[in-house]
Amino acid sequence: MRIGRFYQIQKTLLQYGLDELVPLKHRPWYLRLLRNSAFWLRNQCPEAPEGVRLRLALQSLGPVWVKLGQMLSTRRDLLPADWADELAKLQDKVEPFPGDQAQVLIEKALGLTSISDKFSQFSLQPLASASIAQVHAATMKQADGPDADVVVKVIRPGIRKQILADLSLMEAAAEAATRFLPDGKRLRPREVVAEYRKTILDELDLQREAANAIQLRRNFMDSDSLYIPYVYSDDCRSNVMVMERIYGIPVSDIAALKAQGTDMELLAKRGVEVFFTQVFRDSFFHADMHPGNIFVSREHPHNPKYIGIDCGIVGTLNSEDKRYLAENFVAFFNRDYRKVAQLHLDSGWVPANTNVEEFESAIRTVCEPIFQKPLAEISFGHVLLNLFSTARRFNMQVQPQLVLLQKTLLYIEGLGRQLYPQLDLWKTAKPFLENWLQQQIGLPALWRQLKENAPFWAEKLPQMPSLLHRALDQLPKQQQLMSTLLAQQLQQRQQQHSRLLATIAAGSLLIASCVLLGAGSLLATALTATGALFFAVKAVWS
Repeated sequence: MRIGRFYQIQKTLLQYGLDELVPLKHRPWYLRLLRNSAFWLRNQCPEAPEGVRLRLALQSLGPVWVKLGQMLSTRRDLLPADWADELAKLQDKVEPFPGDQAQVLIEKALGLTSISDKFSQFSLQPLASASIAQVHAATMKQADGPDADVVVKVIRPGIRKQILADLSLMEAAAEAATRFLPDGKRLRPREVVAEYRKTILDELDLQREAANAIQLRRNFMDSDSLYIPYVYSDDCRSNVMVMERIYGIPVSDIAALKAQGTDMELLAKRGVEVFFTQVFRDSFFHADMHPGNIFVSREHPHNPKYIGIDCGIVGTLNSEDKRYLAENFVAFFNRDYRKVAQLHLDSGWVPANTNVEEFESAIRTVCEPIFQKPLAEISFGHVLLNLFSTARRFNMQVQPQLVLLQKTLLYIEGLGRQLYPQLDLWKTAKPFLENWLQQQIGLPALWRQLKENAPFWAEKLPQMPSLLHRALDQLPKQQQLMSTLLAQQLQQRQQQHSRLLATIAAGSLLIASCVLLGAGSLLATALTATGALFFAVKAVWS
């Protein structure tokens, strides 16, 4: 199957002329000859721009490659701007598989004799069909109350096998890119594919998605900004998920939002606040926030609330990355480019020998023009592209753990542009980040850590006298042991030194004996050879 799939992929790439995207200097004569010999696989779109051909090829290769194209559209450090813009047009919609087949999968997963055992109504026509799964509307029977309106998500049949085969080929291509492309090591394609592998395989496990949704719902349980639908965890399996059906307005339907009198400025600000809250407060953020996954509640349009679905992709950050990111954001907002450059050095994101003054000047050149402008006049895609170009010039390595964050930031940009183009993103985000940093490094942070560690110390405090006595009792023994070890090390060094001197003496005498033998002095040769033998034996046995 792998050989057949490999041929299919190569056929598609050649038919869309993607071999022409490789610079001529990286196409030796024998590869050009091999390409010309495949006369039946000519470029079918010779007049189309390169980015268009790339998008069409990925579309024809299937869901896995569509997903890859969507991810690459956010990686403007890897692609030219026009390619990334074209890939951003890829839709998260594919041809659905038959509804009766989905019904059979659901019955098998939930152990049902018939779909009517659990659902009083089940629609065979899917509500939505994505690259990994599709969703069906249903009404679920409840033992202790009225029937509940739900949606049932089911993984496409046979998709795992196809994904694993395609991932194997992607890994081989990444390995080749790492070895042979000029920027291969810096761009870390193996790590990018590994991150993609983890992301897409996680999406195949709907129990993981259910757990993500439950966590996000708990994080925003009493929030006025975000609502996550209830998940019926008892009815979730690895390939089937049942959750509350929502009836919000798609966030992309601006006309409907305005028609119900939604406060668009507040909605846009809350989008920024929700993102930063997830990243910095919870270290757990929805990383697939494209408009198809975001709705707005129809209730209280003057106090609007987001509704988030499809939690298959979430991102996490460790405390160190989180602190560096927050400090970088605040430094950007304060136009402190020197601190931005120094933070990149301290975090190890750029080489330690980087000239801080030159890096600071490059960052200022990119970022200074964007401040004090409304969102409508700022292209974050353009800014990120310039930052990535700057990063390439200073040998900054791609940070795989930040890929999802970059992707989500681009989604936030698009969302803000649609809802309220006049939004001052800096004014909205800066107070939040400054407050978060103050909580992390000030007296409140110290007090919070003391409270968090209080139960541990309360448990260990009664044991402290015995632990201290035991440590003091063991101290003389440890000192004696250290003295013995030091003496042994000193003796070993002396032996090594003697062995080295004996080896040098043996070698010198051996060379001298060879010289004397050539001069015809047999007695002197014998004496020096004997001396060489003596020192050689001493070097071995000392």
